[in-house]
Amino acid sequence: MTTQAPTITLNNGVTIPALGLGVFQSAPADTATAVEAALATGYRHIDTAAAYGNERQVGEGIRGSGLDRSEVFVETKIWVSDYGYDQTLHAFDKSATKLGVEQIDLLILHQPMPQHFGRTVDAYRALEQLLADGRVRAIGVSNFMPHHLSALVERVEVVPAVNQVELHPYFTQPEVQAANDGHGVLTQAWSPIGGITFYPGWGDDRTSALKDPTIGEIAAAHGKSPAQVMLRWHLQQGRSAIPKSIKPSRIAENFAVFDFSLSADELSRLDALDTGRRGGPDPDAIDPSTRDITIPEA
Repeated sequence: MTTQAPTITLNNGVTIPALGLGVFQSAPADTATAVEAALATGYRHIDTAAAYGNERQVGEGIRGSGLDRSEVFVETKIWVSDYGYDQTLHAFDKSATKLGVEQIDLLILHQPMPQHFGRTVDAYRALEQLLADGRVRAIGVSNFMPHHLSALVERVEVVPAVNQVELHPYFTQPEVQAANDGHGVLTQAWSPIGGITFYPGWGDDRTSALKDPTIGEIAAAHGKSPAQVMLRWHLQQGRSAIPKSIKPSRIAENFAVFDFSLSADELSRLDALDTGRRGGPDPDAIDPSTRDITIPEA
């Protein structure tokens, strides 16, 4: 497949492919082949994180694809256990080494950690230094609610380029999207199709958006799958979306969303499905005491 995703220009002028492959909960043994399959399909954006434990395999998949490094947009995240100025500078080194790259395209903070927000600010200032040094091309955040974002912007020099948050038709977070827009921050969706419970203990009883009758009706009208309809919904509303799969057929299906459009009425019908119910953990509750993950050196 030669089709490539459209790009979005970030607030610092860097362009990012709007659709990327996510590798959260992709086992290391599966990650490299999934990345290779995605890049062969046409993806040019891979999203990982230090806490996922598969950055090394992402790098292997990129190298195995035969593509030049400059053709692939690499995004990764710093985990809260590595927050703090010097700690975050070192966390960059750990991630870059595992990925096998000298420069990371987008480096973001994984959680706001409001209980220790001074460390969060120090971590972000380290990202600013990495940006000034040319070791990253863009910086951002993840899971920041409006109050987290405003508190950060007041204390740093560089406005985040991206805020990656849970976002799908059952949880649209309009206040977060509005806050991002107000600061010129791109909203990037994790769990963009709302079909998988990512965190054990959170949302285990929720209903999958993949089975929603309204989404199914819209999908049937376009000869597309429910997942494709949801991804198209994100793209038409100007968001970046990061669907996850390790199956080549599903990876290809998730990418085949550039040959149809949703009507204004269909977009509104999808917006109206919002339940206001989060499927993942509350960002205010995440810190090293609740998610104690030590990021290894290698």
